[in-house]
This record gives sequence, C-alpha cells and structure tokens, in this order.
Amino acid sequence: MPSPDSTRRVIIAGAGPVGLTAAVALANQGIPVTVLEAEPALTHDLRAGTFHPPTMEMLAAYGVTDAMLEQGLKVPHWQVRDREMGVVAEWDLGMLADVTPYPFRLHLEQHKLARILLDKLLAYPDTEILFSTPLSGIEQDAGGVTAFASRDGETLRIRGKWLIGCDGGRSFTRKAIGSEFEGFTWPERFAVLSTDYDLSAHGYARNAYIADPQEWVAVFCVPHDGPPGLWRAVFPITDPDEPDEEVLSSDGVQRRLKGFMPWRDHYDVPYASIYRVHQRVAKDWRVGRVLLAGDAAHVNNPLGAFGLNGGLHDAINLAGKLGAVWHGRADDTLLDRYVRQRRNTNIDFVQATSIRNKRLLEERDPGVRRERFDELRRQASDRNSAIPFLLQSSMIMSLRKAEEIQ
Repeated sequence: MPSPDSTRRVIIAGAGPVGLTAAVALANQGIPVTVLEAEPALTHDLRAGTFHPPTMEMLAAYGVTDAMLEQGLKVPHWQVRDREMGVVAEWDLGMLADVTPYPFRLHLEQHKLARILLDKLLAYPDTEILFSTPLSGIEQDAGGVTAFASRDGETLRIRGKWLIGCDGGRSFTRKAIGSEFEGFTWPERFAVLSTDYDLSAHGYARNAYIADPQEWVAVFCVPHDGPPGLWRAVFPITDPDEPDEEVLSSDGVQRRLKGFMPWRDHYDVPYASIYRVHQRVAKDWRVGRVLLAGDAAHVNNPLGAFGLNGGLHDAINLAGKLGAVWHGRADDTLLDRYVRQRRNTNIDFVQATSIRNKRLLEERDPGVRRERFDELRRQASDRNSAIPFLLQSSMIMSLRKAEEIQ
C-alpha cells in the first residue's frame, strides 16, 4: 500500500517497460511511486523485442535480467545481407566477452519484460499502479506537482514530488509541458508480419537486416510460446496509395512473404500490423518538476533496436539522479545533467545511427551500395575493426560518451 505521506511520491505516467523500469529503480531506493496507466492492463505490444548488452547490465541490479534470460533467446550473431547476394557481413558479439557479461543480443517480447517489471515493482513497499487511469492534467509549484487523472468517471488529484512522463509517442505529459516534438515522419509505413517459418534453415541469423533498393526487410526471431518461436519480418510499404486493409489482407500478406521467402505456397501469420515511423526528439525533457523519458522524449525507426533500449537507459539514468535529489544528496540541477546526457546521446547516436541504417538498406546507387558493403566486410573480417563497430552498434560506446557529459 502507498505511504500516507503522498506528497513525497514520484508519479509516473505510463506502465510500459520504460515507466515500469523507472518505477522499479526508484522503489529500489526506498522512494514511493505511483504509476498511472490509461489502458486497463499491460498492453500486448509486439514491436520491440531486442535488448543490447548494456541494457541487460543495467537491469541485472534489480533481478530483471535473470528473469529475462529464462524467457528470452540469446542471439550472439547478427547479419547484414543483400536480398539477392545473401550475407554481406556477420557480426559475432562474442568478441565483447571481455567487455560485458552479456556478449549477445537478447530477444524477448516487450510485453513479457513489462510483466517481469510489474511483478518486481509490486514486491516493493509504498508502490501502486492504477490501470484505466489516464493522466488528464498537470499542475506544479515550488513544493511539488499535482497530477489529475480520470478514473471511473471521476477526476483523481494525486500529489507528488516529481512526475515522469513515460506515456509514449503521443505523450500527454509532453504536450502538457509544451515541449515541441522536433523531427520528421518517414513517408512510408512499415508492415510487421510474423510467421513460425524458421529462416535459420536458410542461413539467416536470428537477427538480420536485408538490403534491397526496392524492398528491404528486417527480420528477428522472438520466443513466442516456445521453439521454434516466431520470426518477425518488417517491410516498408513504399506505395502511399496501397490501403492498409490491402496490405493486411491474406493476399497482401502472402505476396510480401513469398516475395521474400519463396519456399512455401502459404505461410501461417498469427500477427500482422502496420505503423507509422517517426524520427523525433522532444525539445524540452524537463520543465520544473516534470521530466520525460522513453518514447515521450524520442522516437526513431526500429533498424538497430535503439528505441526501447534507449528508453530503458533514460529510465535508469533518471532514476539514479532523481534518487540522489529525493534523498537530499544533490540539488535538482543534477536532473539537468540527465537531460544533457540522454538528449544529446539520442540526437548524436540513436537518431543519426538509425537513420543511417535505414539509408544503408534502401540505397539505390550501385556504386554507393558496393562501397558501403565493402566497408562492412572489412570491418567484420578484422577483429581490430569489428570490436569498435560492435561497441558502437551495441550502444556501449554511446553510453560511455554520455557519462562524460557534465
């Protein structure tokens, strides 16, 4: 049950993995937490599902990583491929065994991580989560912040010390503090199709990015209900006039899959969805006692698996600094360092690299494609070049650089 001294609480908007990670990391420091979630339960979100080594290192402190490892798939190798030529470069994260205790990517659906985090959170005292309770207003003053939330037709008034907006790309929190969401939206939509057909039988690593000037593809295997798991394939919808219902029709789904995987007449597809993709970063990540993290602060295309990982890095970074402020070990200017570290890292690494990854896969100029593929081959074949590349692509280097920002 929550503490009677509610004014000392930290209020978190959003019970996705980022919001729940922030809540667990704060509760672990003895800080009372209230999480507000608009949905009636944890969402069954199927988009993200790849976790980089430093993310697992961060979550290990709360017993989360062990639970993830029990349910997830270890992926030590990933590939860049050409749709016609096959493998261009294969990367071995085992080369980082001296750098991290988790020299692999871990594949686990994000809704499973959310369940792990919720179970951890509710084991702490002075924590609560309110489902079907969307944030509807924010007021703040010198002593704290008041969140207004709708619940069963009534408006709740919740008083706290700080409020963290982890309420997604359409964040109410971000809009309430007047922070612009700077950037752009890609013209094409993305289709995500899942099938139980095992691509590893054809030489595919469990994570592969397939370049093609007409229709690139990104694939990764998630555990689902057990072996062989599900393979998710992400396709660009390059025709702006192709209706969503046509893309998701049985004929549309089979046409895309068979164009990429010509080995069956029909594929079982338990999940198919379409979404818009943005490259945006909030202008202001802190306004007084209100801060942003995760998709509320930044969104990007999925090529490289930086979005959710970056959001989790936000949550851990912010919780550490907010804990120091809450306990009186630092003044609140420390929170501005959170903004500098995480916003700069998102702009300089997450946005720049995810855009570059997309450009690589869709490049049309044969000469440029050949030059970029040759560079990847050189890097993958030489350990002295491969390790710096892996440190960068696994987000280890960007985190090291962020720590240097004062």
